[in-house]
Amino acid sequence: MNRELLWADHVLTMDADNRVINDGAVLVEGSRIAAVGPARNLLQQYPQVKVRRLTDRLLMPGLVNTHCHSGMLRGTAEGLPVWDWLQQFIDPMHRVLTPQEARLSSWLCYAEALLSGTTTVVDMWRYMDGSAEAASELGIRAVLVPYVAEHPDHDYFETLASNEALIRKWHQAANGRISVWVGLEHLFYAVPEAWKRIGEMCRTHDVGFHTHSNESRFDVEETLRRHGIRPVQALEKFGLLDARKVLLAHCVWVDDEEIALLARRNVGVAHNPVSNMKLASGAAPIEKMLAAGVSVGLGTDGEKENNNLDMFEEMKVSSLLAKFAGLDAAALDAWSVCRMATIGGARALGLDQQIGSLEVGKAADLIAVRVDTPRMTPLLASGPLANMHHNLVHAAQGGDVDLTMVSGRVLVENGQLRTADLDFLITEVNQAVPQLFARRQAWLDQAGVAINELTRTADA
Repeated sequence: MNRELLWADHVLTMDADNRVINDGAVLVEGSRIAAVGPARNLLQQYPQVKVRRLTDRLLMPGLVNTHCHSGMLRGTAEGLPVWDWLQQFIDPMHRVLTPQEARLSSWLCYAEALLSGTTTVVDMWRYMDGSAEAASELGIRAVLVPYVAEHPDHDYFETLASNEALIRKWHQAANGRISVWVGLEHLFYAVPEAWKRIGEMCRTHDVGFHTHSNESRFDVEETLRRHGIRPVQALEKFGLLDARKVLLAHCVWVDDEEIALLARRNVGVAHNPVSNMKLASGAAPIEKMLAAGVSVGLGTDGEKENNNLDMFEEMKVSSLLAKFAGLDAAALDAWSVCRMATIGGARALGLDQQIGSLEVGKAADLIAVRVDTPRMTPLLASGPLANMHHNLVHAAQGGDVDLTMVSGRVLVENGQLRTADLDFLITEVNQAVPQLFARRQAWLDQAGVAINELTRTADA
């Protein structure tokens, strides 16, 4: 069995005590963490072990992105609130997307994630055999959630039948790195018979369920109009909170009763602050959720509604948005944010016994962050002015990640992707995009749908 000691200037464990070990080390045996402690102790205990000396580096758990969409629309879907944005930019793209374009999108997005320190991604996307192939080859840990719609008005998405086929083929593949859950774009995108079938599939295959909920005020108002209750209550009424694990994206417009329901039903929440700001959706009541015992993780959302997949940026924005929205400079402190990006995200997925912290027995999913940069200087590792967690949240960037390891395998080394040719991926996507946009425009022209004139003007 492969055995290696990773010795760094600092080890941020994200265990229950947020323990920091200065001049620390992590012993990796195969795909698992075998020991964590002061470097001098582990070097004495394992004198023959191979040592990887990570000078001027901080070791911490890999980041967990609890909500993402692969894609190749970056910078081309701008200037609209979420429901208009979906109708004018996103749904027409889904109508014309090809399996090869979907596959390329996942390859590029997972590569971007690994390079910026994300080791686990929850991806809601299309034609996900290609996504599973990308996750398997690149080495990332992935929860794959097909973009399902079961409604005659949205017959251009994935179906529960294709979702079930993906579960049968890929769930627990790549030595357990790949999971497949049941997905639904939104409650509105399914008929009642589909809600029942979702519950049956989750029970039959013992998998989780993921959808968007309470993202905008329209979402809440329309659910009240259709069903007479709020969105989280509707999900419960229709049996969609009964899966072994449920993860809801956004939850911006939840009230106190819904928060209590989320906590009572052990529903995880994926908080996407950059997306919620860009699409003018609002600021989710994250501190209320955390205080109620809801498991909250961070998500980037897709490249089109965020414009990058940098979870370090997401950490900073989550803290700043909470402070701004509440006019409280102490809101959502740095330790809380670090936990949301790591062990909190793992808990939101029901994976906290496997990933999310550097502890013995867990998967060796970890990253090394450079501390020899202006952004991380000064770095005070201990004492009353200790600022490591503050620097990670408010200063570090994804480009500061020097090494990414998943299940004991080094995927990024010296800031370079080892498991794919990044230049080739970029070239392939750039070549594919014009054809996708041309087909989308042809569909828009045929359907008589015009892109918002304000958006055209703003982009001119």
